[in-house]
Amino acid sequence: MTKRIIGLTGGIATGKTTVANYLASAYHLPIFDADIYARNAVSIGSPILQAIAQRYGEQILLPDGNLNRQQLGEIIFQNQQERQWVEELIHPYVKNCFLQAISTSTADTLVLVIPLLFEAQMTHLVTEIWVVSCLEAEQLQRLIQRNHLHPEQAQARITSQLPLVEKITLADVVLDNSSTLESLLLQVDVALNKTEIV
Repeated sequence: MTKRIIGLTGGIATGKTTVANYLASAYHLPIFDADIYARNAVSIGSPILQAIAQRYGEQILLPDGNLNRQQLGEIIFQNQQERQWVEELIHPYVKNCFLQAISTSTADTLVLVIPLLFEAQMTHLVTEIWVVSCLEAEQLQRLIQRNHLHPEQAQARITSQLPLVEKITLADVVLDNSSTLESLLLQVDVALNKTEIV
């Protein structure tokens, strides 16, 4: 039996977490999340955090020694080269975590939540790609509210990713999150039950 590995992606603040939580609670599927691995990559004392502090100075750290994510965000979402430098540090770590999770999981179906699935070139890890999409105006509004950002900051984060329209063209399944939660979850049910790998 081949493992079914769903790569769940989409734009920032389009609803990936909502879909992942539903797959976990309704279908009891194991969820492996790139954001959690990326946070572990920069935990206190990690070589990656040390490299970041060396590049940007001690002020990139909070008083307790943790990474000041907000400050790093300000740097990397304004400067593509800096973002690339940080991603080149973190992506290999995240990829290794996924490879380990895939090889050790006994489940037939796994869900990998990878916001930068295309940008980080991790599509080869999955057997199908699900993209959660919504209208750009909605995406911007959700991001502003969720992360307490100014519109310009939110727009910079959206622009830093591959455009949603491009992700949609590369998807096996597109989940439209522009309507109600019920509508979104129904699409998830259909997508999950439609393509069983034999």
